[in-house]
Amino acid sequence: MIPSNYHTHTSYCHGADEPETLIREAMRLGCPEIGFSSHSFTSFDDSYCMSREVTEQYRARINELKQKYAGKIKILLGIEQDFYSDDAAEGYDFVIGSIHYVKKDGEYLSLDESREKQIEFAQKYYGGDIYALVEHYFETVAEVYDKTHCDIIGHFDLITKFNEDGSLFDTASPRYRAAALAALDKLCASPAKFEINTGAIARGYRTTPYPDDFIIAELKARDKEIIFSSDCHCVDQLLFGYDLYLQAINK
Repeated sequence: MIPSNYHTHTSYCHGADEPETLIREAMRLGCPEIGFSSHSFTSFDDSYCMSREVTEQYRARINELKQKYAGKIKILLGIEQDFYSDDAAEGYDFVIGSIHYVKKDGEYLSLDESREKQIEFAQKYYGGDIYALVEHYFETVAEVYDKTHCDIIGHFDLITKFNEDGSLFDTASPRYRAAALAALDKLCASPAKFEINTGAIARGYRTTPYPDDFIIAELKARDKEIIFSSDCHCVDQLLFGYDLYLQAINK
């Protein structure tokens, strides 16, 4: 079976390609559907997201393409809704709820930027305790469904993006596991699906998907629905890492 991808970024945010290019690639690959999920507006950081004006252009374009390709491929209009987005995620076919920041002392701290930034944040805002930053991150993750009413939980453990070698924190430590599992417990009570996200591999940050194997094992034990996500930022990544997704769910 050829999979579909729903975590798909476009040139309307910080993706490389216009939606129609991605639709044609999905058709070439034999995907039955494609879901678009450009980044929602965040006023405190416009470096990666759509403005309100561009959001309306994006919505109009995807709806136009739905009509153009009707009967050939199913196209879904979605949004990747950041926890701190300014606008409600309404009028979409689906919503991905994601945490890219935590808010501390009135500042938005981007955890998606660099290893060095995570170290800096731990030093400046958490007394040098990296696990306190981790705990704050997962406390925020735990609230993402309540805040966004999302259909999909995006990259659950994004905070591990720069930590595959374990040099920032130990994902087997009791504090890490307790924080992650507390968030998982709350989100598993929601109807949202969880994604296995291969995007950090495609962009050279990791060699394994989000989330960690122990999280995937917990999701499987709880019979929680898991979907494939390439977190696509350019056309040649549309189904990137589907083999790794299959390996992860079949362990």
